[in-house]
Amino acid sequence: MIFPSVILLFIYSYIPMFGIAIAFEKFIPSKGILHSPKVGWKNFQFFLEYPDLQRVLFNTISIALMKMAAGLIVPLIVSLLLNEIRKVLFKRVFQTLVYLPHFLSWVLLGGILIDILSPSTGIVAKALGMLGIEPIYFLGDNRWFPFVIVISDVWKEFGFSTIVYLAALTSINPSLYEAASMDGAGRWKQTWHITLPGMLPVIILLATLSLGNVLNAGFDQIFNLYSPQVYESGDIIDTLVYRLGMEQFQYGVSTAIGLIKSLVSLVFISLSYFLAYRLANYRIF
Repeated sequence: MIFPSVILLFIYSYIPMFGIAIAFEKFIPSKGILHSPKVGWKNFQFFLEYPDLQRVLFNTISIALMKMAAGLIVPLIVSLLLNEIRKVLFKRVFQTLVYLPHFLSWVLLGGILIDILSPSTGIVAKALGMLGIEPIYFLGDNRWFPFVIVISDVWKEFGFSTIVYLAALTSINPSLYEAASMDGAGRWKQTWHITLPGMLPVIILLATLSLGNVLNAGFDQIFNLYSPQVYESGDIIDTLVYRLGMEQFQYGVSTAIGLIKSLVSLVFISLSYFLAYRLANYRIF
């Protein structure tokens, strides 16, 4: 049963690795990978000497870390609140509504956000105008753009992430709550002393596994929302690779950058699984 999946993985994930050779070439499409002139480590040197390298790295890591933190805290809070709802129908309806954005693409959501946050015709601008506040160009202001990226990403994904926490809640023994209630513990103390400790292994597991995404700030999202006005705060490694490769046709440089990112991500993913095993007893095999 797994054989077709192995074939697809080999075709689309392993065979394309032959293209890593482009990172050491001045790739010319008409000559192909085998006959393009070799340049050694020059493409890597170009990236390491790139004038905006520090800015791009800072944007990538800062946005990724904010997403990781918010992506852990918000679903945890929502799952705890959902667990307190006693009306099953309301609980199911709310869960369905917050899950829906996860299944929408950033192409669609990007267009919606652009309309909502438009400084001239957007709903937010009109609401600020009613309060006597000047409209803010959230997608064109370097001070606001990173926060828009993080908040919109959390809005899209937190509903789906709560599934893991809700599953963890079901594994907590109900008799613990009964005993705590008999001892006079209220809902807050039950949450603090029973619910959170019971969910701690799952929280640690998700936190450690998220380390593998430290260089993934979300290409699809940022590509659909950013513009040259916010390159200073929104340009990340993936968007830089796209511009160098697809717009400036520097295939060797973009491949070299992608290779460096992949190697660093491999280190962080390996570290995350090691920490997950040591802290949460999580194993892949």
